[in-house]
Amino acid sequence: MIELINNIYYKVRLQNVTHLCKTKTMLTVNGKFPGPPIVAREGDQVVVEVVNHVQNNVSIHWHGIRQIGSQWADGPAYVTQCPIQSNHSYVYNFTIKGQRGTLFWHAHISWLRATLYGPMIILPKKHEPYPFPKPHEEKTIILGEWWYNDTEAVIRQALQSGGGPNVSDAYTFNGYPGPLYNSCTGARGLEDTYKLKVKPGKTYLLRLINAALNDDLFFSIANHTMTLVEADALYLKPFETDILLITPGQTTNVLLKTKPIPSHASYLMAISPYFTGSGTFDNTTAAAILEYEMPPKPSSIHKIINVTSKDLPRLPSINDTSFVANFSNKFRSLNNAKYPVDVPQKVDKNFFFTVGLGTSPCPKNQTCQGPNNNTKFAATVNNISMALPSTAMLQSHFFGQNDGVYKTNFPQFPLKEFNYTGTPPNNTNVMNATETVVIPYNTSVEVVMQDTSIVSAESHPLHLHGYNFYVVGQGYGNFNPRKDPANYNLVDPVERNTVAVPSGGWVAIRFRADNPGVWFMHCHFEVHISWGLRMAWIVLDGKLPNQKLPPPPADLPKC
Repeated sequence: MIELINNIYYKVRLQNVTHLCKTKTMLTVNGKFPGPPIVAREGDQVVVEVVNHVQNNVSIHWHGIRQIGSQWADGPAYVTQCPIQSNHSYVYNFTIKGQRGTLFWHAHISWLRATLYGPMIILPKKHEPYPFPKPHEEKTIILGEWWYNDTEAVIRQALQSGGGPNVSDAYTFNGYPGPLYNSCTGARGLEDTYKLKVKPGKTYLLRLINAALNDDLFFSIANHTMTLVEADALYLKPFETDILLITPGQTTNVLLKTKPIPSHASYLMAISPYFTGSGTFDNTTAAAILEYEMPPKPSSIHKIINVTSKDLPRLPSINDTSFVANFSNKFRSLNNAKYPVDVPQKVDKNFFFTVGLGTSPCPKNQTCQGPNNNTKFAATVNNISMALPSTAMLQSHFFGQNDGVYKTNFPQFPLKEFNYTGTPPNNTNVMNATETVVIPYNTSVEVVMQDTSIVSAESHPLHLHGYNFYVVGQGYGNFNPRKDPANYNLVDPVERNTVAVPSGGWVAIRFRADNPGVWFMHCHFEVHISWGLRMAWIVLDGKLPNQKLPPPPADLPKC
């Protein structure tokens, strides 16, 4: 029986929000930052009416929801839908099919997701247990950023100058920057700090979400170990760690066993960036507090909250690629009788995509601040920097009116081979186009995504809309099609919706194209999306009625 989660109204409006002793007016959903959570169960139908009360165009993406049969609700502006214009609304209507776990929703136009985001908690069906010990309590921690500046002005200025954008002023736990940043209060910013209250000797399920615009983040809790049990709303073979990495767009569920007799009443949680590229980034550490609820008696327990670096949990160095590689290789699907792996063993269509940065020429009579003399930063898949059309691609596809909107000649392989992670080619200019890949329904697909060092090698969290995929292999250096596939894991590979292409390396994914529509794939670093590191898949209809793209809803926004 499908239950209807109805009467959800998301009113996008301006709200004054104060952090670090500065107040700014910013876009929010229902006046909240982060936005309100959606809590549903596997199998539920979710209906959310989004009403736009601001001057910006808006769209909302339900990140990780496959949208089977509800393709028009996916959300990315100019791909799935035209954005919701000021004083207009749109009803997102979808059923959660075969999914349970932690996901999130966020704006999917320009940089509006800096403040328009919130959790999506999908519980198992009623009377369906977790495949791990039942936690005493569940807590959600959504990681993000605090910006003094208007992020729309930040990216607008960067695109005009061709240089890298300004960076955020702080990282946040559930919207709070914490005590390590400068504060005008004498209490060292503790009123601006997220506190996670726990009881001794209990097990907690922490739902972690990285909603930051441009930063992979390390996460740790001082003197505590976590057990990973889920990633991107898919169950894992559990493994323990005291540090984890989570990229923008990824979610991770961990079990935290609290100490039966803690030596302190409070411990620090901390996040810091992982970054290997060139350019500026927010090189700060944010903290929150794990606070034990204790009876006020044993003198051995110090009710002291320390905010110095010596009390922080140990975090890797900013460019610790070896930790990242070892951590990434620990992920395996649970792969039991109830939650089996269905990785394609045979591939119908192979693709090899380079992903990375490049340059565009500076317009005449303008000085640009890109990586080389008088250039602009650009980003590409197979050296194509995708220009978004001015109308929605899914609508154009459905009505067979793609002329002037998009083309269908996206290259299956790079147009020019080179030493992808070695000395960059002399010509670093990119091509600008709106190209797509067209594949028949139910095609088994393998995509190898290869990082390039044309400007600088760096990690790219690639997100595929409408699908989960299996990560069957990854490595450093250039992918070797003769040797590397022999080491693929086709038994219990991790299944995800967002995967980090390793800095200076490659990752191989497989999926079965069983969801017709137009599906966006892009780097989840917002700056890289803005520079063009994005493309789209068109999956054609199948033969059966439930294998076809349904007609658009009557209230679909117009461009």
